[in-house]
Amino acid sequence: MTSVPTKRLFLSGFLAVCVLGGVHVAGQQPTFRGAGDAVRVFVTVTDRDGRLVTNLTQDKFEIRDEGKPQPITLFDNSPRPIRLIVMLDVSGSMEGNLPLLRAASEQLFMRLRPDDAARVGSFGREVVISEEFTRDTAQLRRALPEFIATDSPTPLWRAIDESLDVFEGGSDERPVILVLSDGKDSGPISFRQNNSSQVEVIDRAREEDVMIYGIGMRSRSARPQMPGLGPGGLQAMMVADLPDPGLARVAEETGGGYAEIRFGQDLGAAFAHVADELHSQYLLGFEPPRRDGKRHDLDVRVSERGLTPRARKSYVAPKE
Repeated sequence: MTSVPTKRLFLSGFLAVCVLGGVHVAGQQPTFRGAGDAVRVFVTVTDRDGRLVTNLTQDKFEIRDEGKPQPITLFDNSPRPIRLIVMLDVSGSMEGNLPLLRAASEQLFMRLRPDDAARVGSFGREVVISEEFTRDTAQLRRALPEFIATDSPTPLWRAIDESLDVFEGGSDERPVILVLSDGKDSGPISFRQNNSSQVEVIDRAREEDVMIYGIGMRSRSARPQMPGLGPGGLQAMMVADLPDPGLARVAEETGGGYAEIRFGQDLGAAFAHVADELHSQYLLGFEPPRRDGKRHDLDVRVSERGLTPRARKSYVAPKE
């Protein structure tokens, strides 16, 4: 699970940069691009106030593979095209959140760059993903859900797993999934459905180099839940409207950010910050020291005091 400081850091980050003016913007530094099959690592750097820092040079970074520093053979801090899938929870508990969900998605669409493209998906009774990647905001808007059935489940892990199916391997464009959910994964609702787990989602995202962002929010169902009998029933009611804690872990492992939205906080600002952050990351690369086809732990560090890097925690090495 994501640590409390990490969650607070990301949460303070999107509140501090609700608009583009809150981002440190500097002239692009010269870049060095390596060839071959370098391991690519996208890194977000924030300061003590959670603001994005975009003006660091290559010599400020260190990458460790299984604890051993590796020469950086690829460095780029210019915005790179993204292929983004926005997966929206339309389970019954999200019924009261539909207007917020649609308005927040609009904020995200407005921040896509000309070379970006997105698809819109939803998960409830079914997992549905729009047919093609596009930059056309009108087309993306038409793909947003318009109705939420009150008895819909929350197939969270299956939704992410099916999102991973959409990306084409070998593309130079960055694959990213943004998930908004307010509940725990409900598992399969029939024997005909494949059962996906949090562990399986992390493993697939690691192998396919997909970054996953998560935004959790408290339920605002139009039909409030009544507490059960006894202290246990009251406790169950208090946590029933909390998002699945596994979503934060998935985001942490894949290098994405995670935030929880509570009453009175701006969901649109959180969506907008994800877009701003994706356009403000560093691309680092290194040649894998061992081509063994195994999972390797990664650790990214920066030498500037007071700055915090965030990147994926591991990768699967290529195999000879």
